[in-house]
Amino acid sequence: MSKQRLLFITTGGTIASVRTQQGLKPVLSSEELLAHLPELKELCCPETLALCSIDSTDLGQEHWLMMARAIQENYALYDGFIICHGTDTLAYSAAALSYLIQNADKPIILTGAQQPISNEITDAKKNLRDSVVCAIDPGSRGVMVVFGGHVIAGTRAKKNKTISYDAFASVNFPELALVQGDRLVRYIPSPWPTGPVEFSRTLDSRVFLLKLIPGMSPALIPEIFHLYDCVIVESFGVGGIPQQLMDAFAAGLGDYETTHKVLIMTTQVTYEGSDVGVYEVGKRVRNRFRFLEAHDMTIEAVVTKSMWLLAQNCESFDQLQQRFYRQVNFDTFYH
Repeated sequence: MSKQRLLFITTGGTIASVRTQQGLKPVLSSEELLAHLPELKELCCPETLALCSIDSTDLGQEHWLMMARAIQENYALYDGFIICHGTDTLAYSAAALSYLIQNADKPIILTGAQQPISNEITDAKKNLRDSVVCAIDPGSRGVMVVFGGHVIAGTRAKKNKTISYDAFASVNFPELALVQGDRLVRYIPSPWPTGPVEFSRTLDSRVFLLKLIPGMSPALIPEIFHLYDCVIVESFGVGGIPQQLMDAFAAGLGDYETTHKVLIMTTQVTYEGSDVGVYEVGKRVRNRFRFLEAHDMTIEAVVTKSMWLLAQNCESFDQLQQRFYRQVNFDTFYH
């Protein structure tokens, strides 16, 4: 049986960094990165594509579109794709690619490292090898994060540790699989495509994430709605908006069919999700204006799904709502 062809797409990040006087800086080329793991050739036929070489803090929407475009242009040529990425915004990229590339029948894996691959002690080699083990498994397809032996759906990953090697968790959804040596232990099958692979080429960046704090002034709200078309509110507990902010939100939102302004309610609490209707503070929001609710979705998924949806120019709130709640790559189970 012939080995699978895998394309390693490099973007920089800690995995490709070396220590300089200014701190860790991503400088290794894609070929230099893979040269640290020549044994990968025993598992697959690896080829490389250097997309960029930057710290993931500097990655943005244009880079997500670059990644999606690179996969689209090479989709027919390879059996799978492994994106080497900095850890700080890796969860955002994984979520964004889940919306930009749908119905993929090939694995698209994002990985990285907490320590550079050139270090004597590093998690980079294990993460790369684990990514290959996952990629060559016949049941792997769609966007996933492979890190610290864990395989996580692209919409469910969150970085929750800054130093430890098990830096990523699967939020409000089980892990898809574990990598144990050269063996993949699968818990949840990757979703079957419902049609041919689809690539999106646009995102709308006019999305703002507002974290509420006790006693926040309403003066900022009109300015936020002036600059942004979608405001995601990280509220307290299961969700709600303080009374002193209600008028400002109502004025900023207006009627969707006229303003095309969107409010999405979520929670600051990492696990178990929002449920705005539980308390009076949440029900008064529901009675005052229309909004979407993130429920069990991660912040990274809500932000990137909103950017993807805004670019589709939904004519009515009902159409927007229907598309927002449609499940993509296990991102929500509430509708």
